[in-house]
Amino acid sequence: MARMAGTAARAEALVGTPVVSTTPVAGGDICTATRLRLTDGRNAVIKTRPQAPAGMFRREAEGLRWLSEAGGVAVPEVLGVDDECLVLAWVEPGKPTPELAEQFGRELAATHRAGAPHFGADRDGYVGLAPLPNRPLPTWEEFYASRRVMPYVRAALDRGALTPEEASTIERVMRRIHAFSGPAEEPARLHGDLWSGNVLWGSEGRVWVIDPAAHGGHRETDLAMLALFGAPHLQRVIEAYDEAWPLAEGWRERVALHQLHPLLVHAVLFGGGYGARAAAAAQSLLDGRS
Repeated sequence: MARMAGTAARAEALVGTPVVSTTPVAGGDICTATRLRLTDGRNAVIKTRPQAPAGMFRREAEGLRWLSEAGGVAVPEVLGVDDECLVLAWVEPGKPTPELAEQFGRELAATHRAGAPHFGADRDGYVGLAPLPNRPLPTWEEFYASRRVMPYVRAALDRGALTPEEASTIERVMRRIHAFSGPAEEPARLHGDLWSGNVLWGSEGRVWVIDPAAHGGHRETDLAMLALFGAPHLQRVIEAYDEAWPLAEGWRERVALHQLHPLLVHAVLFGGGYGARAAAAAQSLLDGRS
């Protein structure tokens, strides 16, 4: 009860509206989420983490606002943020449907098409609790190799989540990345951590995205992340996306390339077999089997 009272007080200070009630929200292994009912009738959710990494919640809020500016896929309104919490408008959950999946595909294409000033972002961020280097580089290939893959290869090696042989396989792909990356594209406005758990199927006819690692990148990266862990009606999402903004020829053969980063992040954060999966994905590119 004391924790809930403290959470309510923090939310009230940020939002400027008294909290009527609080309800714990299930899910999430990084932050504690609590649903709030406010005196003005609104519902919100507050994410908290004591001693959160510096700037984590502020970077998340900046990413949400930046994605919202695109006018594409729906993003919850940021109601307040500080160093230890983030308050968002509540999204009432609903059920995935083929119709919503098609809408999501079109809206995601619109968000991507809004573009970004460069490959990267103005500030470093986080993916989960892992630091995410974002300093811009001139081409996507340079950015992906230097900011997304190799830092996590080194971290996974240090933590024993990747063998030297597995790391060498991934490094070979990075040295030849131009052979696998496909046609050049301008920077897209990416969510950056678009797995199914960060996609909310709302009850009011919208699909919402949360918890971004937003940056300018290659649009195929978001789609490859959706495919990595599966998503409801994924084929309908992809088809609608491709109709709204056709993907470059050969995009399916590049999925393994774009999945290297999330697999390596999972190897660093969780260990298990993710390092081996990343090496297998890299080997499939070298073998022409992706």
